[in-house]
Amino acid sequence: MIPDEEISRKLDKYFAMTEKALKLVAIASDKKNAEDFLSMAQNYLSDARHFRKKGDLLTALAAVSYAHAWLDAGARLGLFKVDSSSNLFTVD
Repeated sequence: MIPDEEISRKLDKYFAMTEKALKLVAIASDKKNAEDFLSMAQNYLSDARHFRKKGDLLTALAAVSYAHAWLDAGARLGLFKVDSSSNLFTVD
């Protein structure tokens, strides 16, 4: 079992990374799908905050990971304009 302190440190890292990524994305194309990806990311981030507050750290970590994955997938598909030098997205 992973200690709660280690999960909490990872949560801090992933919350910061995902919140920064949210600030960097801008809709580039296919507005309807881009907005859907953005909404999914925001919803998962909200869920992560909720689960962390309840003390369910593993579910919070999974949710914040999903949030970032939606942003990263949107960037990879070209739905979002992103700063590729930020190391927050897997784009070339």
